[in-house]
Amino acid sequence: MKTGSKLVARLAALLLLATSIFSYADNASETKAATTEIATLAGGCFWCTESDLEKLNGVIDVISGYSGGQLENPSYDQVSSGKTGHIEVINVIYDPAVVSYEQVLDQFFRHIDPTDDKGSFVDRGPQYRPAIFFRSEEQKLVAQTFMEEIEALGVFKKPLKTELIPFNKFWPAEDYHQDYYKRNKVRYTYYRYASGRDKYLDGIFGSDRKENPVTLREMIDARSTPSTEKTYTKPSDEVIRKQLTEQQYYVTQEDGTEKAFQNEYWDNKAEGIYVDIVTGEPLFSSTDKYKSGTGWPSFSQPINDTFVTEQTDFKLIFPRTEVRSKYGDSHLGHVFDDGPESTGLRYCMNSAAMRFVPKADMAKEGYGEYLYLFDQ
Repeated sequence: MKTGSKLVARLAALLLLATSIFSYADNASETKAATTEIATLAGGCFWCTESDLEKLNGVIDVISGYSGGQLENPSYDQVSSGKTGHIEVINVIYDPAVVSYEQVLDQFFRHIDPTDDKGSFVDRGPQYRPAIFFRSEEQKLVAQTFMEEIEALGVFKKPLKTELIPFNKFWPAEDYHQDYYKRNKVRYTYYRYASGRDKYLDGIFGSDRKENPVTLREMIDARSTPSTEKTYTKPSDEVIRKQLTEQQYYVTQEDGTEKAFQNEYWDNKAEGIYVDIVTGEPLFSSTDKYKSGTGWPSFSQPINDTFVTEQTDFKLIFPRTEVRSKYGDSHLGHVFDDGPESTGLRYCMNSAAMRFVPKADMAKEGYGEYLYLFDQ
C-alpha cells in the first residue's frame, strides 16, 4: 500500500474512533439523564428548601426557581410581588435507585410548615405557600396517599394546607439565588434564624431533630404497627378481681363511669403513656392529652389504633361511640366529635381503666418503641 493510502486509512480509523467515543459519551449522558427524576416542590423561601433538600442522600442537585404562573421567564422582583401567580419552588433532581419520591417528600415535609397556605414563616403571600407540583399521575397518587397518612398521624398541630398542582413550566431563578446558603453563609444564617423556620420545626420534631432525625414514614409505621415485643391477653375474671380495685373493676368490667374531677388522671400533666389497667395495652399518650374541661382525661387520638375498638353504645337515650381495649376488652370510655382541630375527636376516658407509665419508665417496662412521640 502506498504511503498516501496508509495515511488516509489511519485518518479514517481515527475519525471512526472519535465518532465512537463521542457516540458513547452521548449515550452515557442520555443513560444518566434517564436514571434521574425530578420533584418540583414549594415550601416558602427557596434558599432554605434548597439547603434542606440537598442534604438528602440520593439527591443529585437542587435548583431554585418559579412555577405556577402565566408570565414567561419571570424575575424574582416580579414573583415576590405576588402578582404573577408563580410560587417560589425548587426542582429536586434525584436518583430513584437511591431515594424514592416519597422519601423526597418526607424530607420536604419535615422542613416546612405545610399547614400555612397564606405564606411561609416570615415570608407572606401566595407566592410562598406550600405546594407540590406533580409531574405524573404516579407522583400525584404518592403525594396524596402520603399526605393522608401524615394528616392521620397528627404530628402537625393544624390540618395540612399543601396544594397539589399539575406541573407545567419551571423557570430557573437568577444565578445569585442558586446555592445562596453556600455563597452567602452569614446573611443566610441570619435570615433563616430570624424567619422562625427552625424554631417551628424544633417545636414539631424536637430540638434534636438534626442529630437524631426520625422520618415521617417511621412515625407512621410505628403508630400503625402493633408491638412485636409484647403480647396481650385478658386474664380470668378471678385474676382480674384480685388485680383491680373495686372502682377499676366496676369501670372496666361492668362498663361503669367514674366521677368527673374526682379521678386520678383528669389533670395529670406528666409526660408518659396510658395503658390498659388489665392487660397493659398501650392506649394514649400525654402528647395527645388536652384539657377538655369535662373532668375526665381527654385525648385527641390513640397511640395506636390497633389496641382500641369502637362500638355503638345505647345505654343512654341517644347512641354513643364506646371505646374498648382490643385484647383486654376493657371498657375505657367514649369518643366524641367535639375535639381539637388536629383530629376533631375527644377520647373521653376513665382514669380507673388506665395505668400511667412515666416517660422515664417506658423503656424498662417494654414501651420504648413509643419514645419517639416525645421527640415531636
